[in-house]
Amino acid sequence: MQGYCVKCRSQREMSNTQSITMKNGRPATQGTCPTCSTKMFRIGKA
Repeated sequence: MQGYCVKCRSQREMSNTQSITMKNGRPATQGTCPTCSTKMFRIGKA
């Protein structure tokens, strides 16, 4: 799944993705950037 890496400032394919539910109850996907290992988030169903 694609996500925006704030550190690299570009769209990247997330690695180690997992579906999570945020505090407000909305679904999201969390993963890491394969280049710099920064946490990445994408709000919405996967």
